[in-house]
Amino acid sequence: MTTPVCTSASDAATRSLPSATYPSFTSYVRARQPVLLRTARSLTANPSDAEDLLQTALTKTYVAWERIEDHRALDGYVRRALLNTRTSQWRKRKVDEFACDELPEPEPVSGQDADPAEQQALHDAMWRAIMRLPARQRAMVVLRYYEDLSEVQTAEVLGVSVGTVKSAVSRALGKLREDPELCLVR
Repeated sequence: MTTPVCTSASDAATRSLPSATYPSFTSYVRARQPVLLRTARSLTANPSDAEDLLQTALTKTYVAWERIEDHRALDGYVRRALLNTRTSQWRKRKVDEFACDELPEPEPVSGQDADPAEQQALHDAMWRAIMRLPARQRAMVVLRYYEDLSEVQTAEVLGVSVGTVKSAVSRALGKLREDPELCLVR
């Protein structure tokens, strides 16, 4: 017998259902969840995605509960919902890689001929300097330059104005320019 990977998420799903509305749905989920979770795991690459897929399929089943005439065929209905949901997710996924005959060579960047150990030392020094920044400035620098968000997007993520992002990032960059550990690298 297998147990769910994340019992807290599974239990939360059954506890959060309005059992007064459909008590038969709640009992169905409690009884059949391990089997349905195994089916979801066979459709996905990792257990967390399988749990999400099962929750989505069970939500669709819950919405259609009154329309399902034959409750003896519920497993088939949920399996079809699992398969349709997974197919929809697969179709919507973004393709980031394209096959080509030749691998593109990276454009040479200044200092790329440097020793990899020196590059790693610079990388480590930069992160230590960033970690010395105040938390708010550190968050803004990471979002702006490591996550490559615009000033507007950074402001939205942090719930501040664009002007606040501009001034805080400016002060943070000034501190990084003055950081003694980074001054030795230049």
